[in-house]
Amino acid sequence: MEPDYAQQRIKELADEINRHNYQYYVLSSPTISDFEYDKLLKELEQLEAQFPSLVDPNSPTQRVGSDLTGEFVQVKHRYQMLSLANTYSPEELKDFDGRVRKVIDNGLEYVCELKYDGVAIGITYRNGVLVQAVTRGDGTVGDDVTANVRTIKSIPLKLHGANFPAEFEIRGEIVMPRNVFDSINKQREIDGDTPFANPRNAASGTLKLLDPSVVASRKLDCYLYYVLGDNLPYESHYQNLVKAREWGFKVPDTIYLAQDIDAVLGFISKWETKRHNLLFDTDGVVVKVSNLKHQKSLGFTAKTPRWAIAYKYKAEQAATELLSIDFQVGRTGAITPVANLSPVHLAGTTVKRASLHNADQIALLDIRIGDTVLVEKGGEIIPKIVGVDTTKRPQVAIPFEFIAACPECGATLVRPDGEAKHYCPNDTGCPPQIKGRIEHFISRKALNIDGLGEETVELLYSKGLVHNVADLYALTKEQLLGLERFAQKSAENAVASIRKSLEIPFPRVLFGLGIRYVGETTAKKLAQHFGNIDAIMAASTEELLAVDEVGERIASSIKEFFSIPKNYDIVERLRGFGIQLKVDKSQFETLSVTLSGMNIVISGSFTTISREELKELIAKHGGNNQSAVSGNTSMLVAGHKIGPAKLEKARKLGVRIVNEEEFFKLIQ
Repeated sequence: MEPDYAQQRIKELADEINRHNYQYYVLSSPTISDFEYDKLLKELEQLEAQFPSLVDPNSPTQRVGSDLTGEFVQVKHRYQMLSLANTYSPEELKDFDGRVRKVIDNGLEYVCELKYDGVAIGITYRNGVLVQAVTRGDGTVGDDVTANVRTIKSIPLKLHGANFPAEFEIRGEIVMPRNVFDSINKQREIDGDTPFANPRNAASGTLKLLDPSVVASRKLDCYLYYVLGDNLPYESHYQNLVKAREWGFKVPDTIYLAQDIDAVLGFISKWETKRHNLLFDTDGVVVKVSNLKHQKSLGFTAKTPRWAIAYKYKAEQAATELLSIDFQVGRTGAITPVANLSPVHLAGTTVKRASLHNADQIALLDIRIGDTVLVEKGGEIIPKIVGVDTTKRPQVAIPFEFIAACPECGATLVRPDGEAKHYCPNDTGCPPQIKGRIEHFISRKALNIDGLGEETVELLYSKGLVHNVADLYALTKEQLLGLERFAQKSAENAVASIRKSLEIPFPRVLFGLGIRYVGETTAKKLAQHFGNIDAIMAASTEELLAVDEVGERIASSIKEFFSIPKNYDIVERLRGFGIQLKVDKSQFETLSVTLSGMNIVISGSFTTISREELKELIAKHGGNNQSAVSGNTSMLVAGHKIGPAKLEKARKLGVRIVNEEEFFKLIQ
């Protein structure tokens, strides 16, 4: 076949397959059989194999994903992905309508959308081609998961038609359909793997996998609900969504244009029970002002848009029998009682277990084995027991006594003064604590060791290869190759990732050690204050208390952690392997004293710098970051869409207000 004809045929096949993908995955109305579809795809694959220079990265054959993966890159959002204000009350919804009508005189319309229970995503298209997909992250910065999103067949790689903006972003929710969730969990149970907790967690975990081919096999779906950009077709959010459907996006036909708040309440009432017949989970309705000019007039608070609100349905309850109570041990030794229940259907899933939190909660409910208990899904995700029907209590039921010894290692439990939790004090000999600390150490926010996970840690521990975090650095490729789950490539990748973690900065290493109560922020402040691990280990309680945000409880925990010989030995072994145990001074270097003694609040979004980077700059120039405007605030750095309440308070208190440009001139 001549290259010119091959190029033409490849384009024809790609266009035809994309049309069939749209018919099948978006419209749910296929026009050809699976056999005919596979035949077209196979012809395209053969032509691309014969003419590799003609392969388009957006070809339908590329949706299965590649084994070539790496760390997720963090990307700054062009438009912040803010959260929504929530309400469970029709009265509060009417209050929202009243606030909107104080700003919008006439022409007000609301768009009602089901609130999809999945993972928020922002997808950018340029000249009709998908170029980037980014998770919500912290609202300002998210993870680039483009390779994984390309595998979701309901998301078009190329748009239909030609009347779309040259560049725009469309936002939506990536979900795992219930039937797919049930099928995957059934297979995981057969394979001996831990089932996923719920479809939302399954979708989130899948989207963060580093192998797009596995993501493709999970059959995720995506519903789109918001178009952003310049030169949009309409000034109406509703009309833009309808138009986006024409471009090939899966915009649900459940969206509804309401003329007033009564119509909104009618939509909410209609879907309260009807939603359980959907293929995906939803826990409420999002209500948005449709007109984009009206949205702009209403603006934003620091956290939420004023033109939108989420109405959440009240959590469903179900009655079932309490069969028994188990006790789980966390990485810090915290003991969590878990109720085993007679299976009951609740909010679209079957509930068999629920958390009882602590001994006080058990005593408060006076819960007993055999009781009929009321189970509720908090936020329709995490089941919890909220009450007991004592009228159905068996006569033989006796008050439940909280355990006195650790169910894993037998150590006598302790309950620190002022705390609700019981703890196992055997932190160096209790298996769940040991494995939990290793899992924490390798987690993304700590040492970020890719290629290892909960199941791998269990395997390494059970085989006697790893008993603490320092043992990870002694692992060899040959040891891993002797284990199931590890082939040549995966073993090499795991060892390489362990070696790469030696470059992780000291603050994250300190956080990764898993000292109780020492979170990310506290670890960073301790590292900055003391400079190295030796100074922290040698510090007195008074010296620890001198660190910002370190109180008696944290100081006592740090002292206790390093007083245990095994923990000291682990630190020394980590030092020998070359892990970072002192700060890179450039991270905390002082650039000037321009802002010395000043308490500074930042608010809004900024064009040339992220909020976290701005906070670091303030600290490096001697300033002190504050979260809220008060009488001792020296300066407010005001960005775009600053919260008006914060701005007004600053003006009333006479606080100096500067914009982004003025701030940079000041520190220069």
